[in-house]
Amino acid sequence: MKPVFRSIHAHRLLRVAAAMPRASVGDAAANAEATIALARRAHDEAVDLVVFPELNLTSYAIDDLHLQSAQQAATREALAAVVAATRDLSPVLLVGAALARNGRLYNCAVAIARGRILGVVPKTYLPNYREYYEKRWFASGGGLSGLAIRIGDAEVPFGTDLIFAASDLPHFVFHAEICEDYWAPIPPSTIGALAGALVCCNLSASNVTIGKARERAMLSAAQSARGVSAYIYAAAGPGESTTDLAWDGQGTIHELGELLAESTRFDHEPGLCIADVDCERLAQERARFGTFNDAAAFAGHPEARFRRVEFAHAPDFADVGLRRPLRRFPFVPNNPEKRDADCYEAFNIQVEGLAKRLEATGAKRLVIGVSGGLDSTHALIVAAKALDRLGRPRADILGITMPGFATSDATKSNAWKLMKALGVTAEEIDIRPAATRMLEDIGHPFANGEPHYDVTFENVQAGLRTDYLFRLANQREGLVVGTGDLSELALGWCTYGVGDQMSHYGVNAGVPKTLIQFLIRWCIATDQYDAETDTVLDAILSTEISPELVPAGADGAIQSTEARIGPYALNDFFAHHVIRFGLAPSKILFLAWHAWRDAAAGRWPEGIPEAARVAYDLETIRAWLEKFLVRFFRTSQFKRSALPNGPKVSAGGALSPRGDWRAPSDGTAAVWLAELAGWD
Repeated sequence: MKPVFRSIHAHRLLRVAAAMPRASVGDAAANAEATIALARRAHDEAVDLVVFPELNLTSYAIDDLHLQSAQQAATREALAAVVAATRDLSPVLLVGAALARNGRLYNCAVAIARGRILGVVPKTYLPNYREYYEKRWFASGGGLSGLAIRIGDAEVPFGTDLIFAASDLPHFVFHAEICEDYWAPIPPSTIGALAGALVCCNLSASNVTIGKARERAMLSAAQSARGVSAYIYAAAGPGESTTDLAWDGQGTIHELGELLAESTRFDHEPGLCIADVDCERLAQERARFGTFNDAAAFAGHPEARFRRVEFAHAPDFADVGLRRPLRRFPFVPNNPEKRDADCYEAFNIQVEGLAKRLEATGAKRLVIGVSGGLDSTHALIVAAKALDRLGRPRADILGITMPGFATSDATKSNAWKLMKALGVTAEEIDIRPAATRMLEDIGHPFANGEPHYDVTFENVQAGLRTDYLFRLANQREGLVVGTGDLSELALGWCTYGVGDQMSHYGVNAGVPKTLIQFLIRWCIATDQYDAETDTVLDAILSTEISPELVPAGADGAIQSTEARIGPYALNDFFAHHVIRFGLAPSKILFLAWHAWRDAAAGRWPEGIPEAARVAYDLETIRAWLEKFLVRFFRTSQFKRSALPNGPKVSAGGALSPRGDWRAPSDGTAAVWLAELAGWD
């Protein structure tokens, strides 16, 4: 891969920081020194944009001193010092200062890039309640647009109609608001985002009280979600006056509602809260979220009245690593509490979906093929819970195990044990005689004793199993429950038509393979079933994933699904970023490499066995990604275009042609493969 491949800027990521300087009580020169020191640290850490607290050059809690000429002059000198000292530094700075214009004093955010002031944004909403008296000192910037302010010898843009954009890095577009602004019902950053800013910034003082940190985090998360943006928040910390208030120095970085990084609060040492935000993800989300464009239209298209202040950022496209939490398993949260909450919801979505379909059809029973593998196991326990919820006996489930030419004693035994433990009606049909007859009828070499294990050999077995299930459902007034999962649908790893692609209701169709494993673990951990069932579930979890359609080789090795189509962990990673965000293959490769290249780095979800905590190098990931692209975009869409009904489960996306994913069945993978090859 080209060296530029390893650069965050090549993949439309941006490194941002919330700065936590040690404040002073009105000593503007000291505040300038603290600002410059953190700007230099940010430069050394390859940060693109640094957001400082509100009035960090002036100091916030100095009350009537804001109105003293000497204080105002000191602030201008401090600002000039910061501008001069950062001429050779790469980060763009947003610093806070009280600046006078036309006989009024404004609480301002000042944007500085490589020794040049880009523009000044005055605060719109001035709190004047409880402990706040800002209207005593400052004028609101509300309604001020198209204006300029003289700072030193320069006239620079002034107003609340500014967004700032790098001319040489199209995704680097940001907006600034100040503290109270985002407590307003319609924050200025909402309009800034609608005008095109991908990164919204808040310079805040915000004294701390019990519970306020949670409120700030909630507002930042909500604003980044509503504005489909990144949101950087920097609050004043220790060093501000504590005459009547205290300060905690909270810094947070959110993206689409998700917390990427946060500072240590009440820390007397200055610091930077740093994260890489994904601007491509934000732009893609806005494109697919039509409500965002509608909101811009209903707001009178703010981009038409905002001024876009451009600057040259001059990125060097160096490899600076990636400072961003990445989940190896994007469908599974790393946090145990979130994971358990997600498992609870996913499981109950499936249960409710199946229960409703059973009620609506009036079917007397559910018919499920039980192989002893992960998917059929999960479908069976969902079905058992659905009947429990409907107050019907589990005997109304007809579980059929159908051994074929490669069925192992272990999986067949687990299938029987599970059906017995759950108390369902269990039967067995040996499909080998019927499969042999069909292979004879079509003149397949296997019928003449040859070890010829092609796709026809496999699909004869898969098709017969589905055929038996549908005929049994006809005979016994039942409904066939599909067991195939989202991962298999993404890869086309299913037999079309009379095969495991088809059912009356695909209860697992919205659940990826990696999540199914956690759902089964969650069922065990939360005592959804009895101890006997849990023992069988645990045994099934430890069984290698295999379709068991081809007999074991001379060395005893069984047919391995993952050896054929790639590790499900990687395929689910690829699928998530394709389906949910539409990212380019090169970007997916970059993210997957950072997520999977070091088994010792980052967090693993609880419950992942040590043996499964593996790493993959760049070439391995790329090889499997290329195979995924071919399977997903070229060879398997026709199977998804004819999917039976099934519930959407994950916000990460679904593949129903009636829902998240609509694509031509005769498409090509050429565009995606070419994009990836373009980085060679």
